[in-house]
Amino acid sequence: MKVLDLQCAHGHGFEGWFSSEDDFQDQLARQLVACPMCGDTAVAKLPSAPRLNLSGAIPASAESQGAGTPVAALPPAALQAAWMHMVRRVMAQTEDVGERFAEEARRIHYGETPERGIRGQATREQTEELMDEGIAVMALPLPDSLKNTLQ
Repeated sequence: MKVLDLQCAHGHGFEGWFSSEDDFQDQLARQLVACPMCGDTAVAKLPSAPRLNLSGAIPASAESQGAGTPVAALPPAALQAAWMHMVRRVMAQTEDVGERFAEEARRIHYGETPERGIRGQATREQTEELMDEGIAVMALPLPDSLKNTLQ
């Protein structure tokens, strides 16, 4: 099994697991390798160092110092990981109502159906109408690769 460090044209870094270099090249040529952040198939292999197991090498006090790091100071890989964690939580804790999002949000807001977390699709006009009615909504654009089962 080869674990490769990959990067899309937008600078998002991620790992890919392949049975061989030929398997990677074949999938890349058929545009089957896509960025999990944005869905871009313009992917390049980055140079990578061997993985070292350094468990216990960082003193406990050094680990706890990172807890108060401001988000803007985090490296891009940490921001990507935080975004993926947030997306996974949203996907796990909400019901996908699809194109019925605006209708279902109104029904919840006006007490016609039990309150619960929902997600789905709404046009810009529908979103603006919901906000004008005092219904809080938030856009969360997801690449197609994240709309299926998250791994």
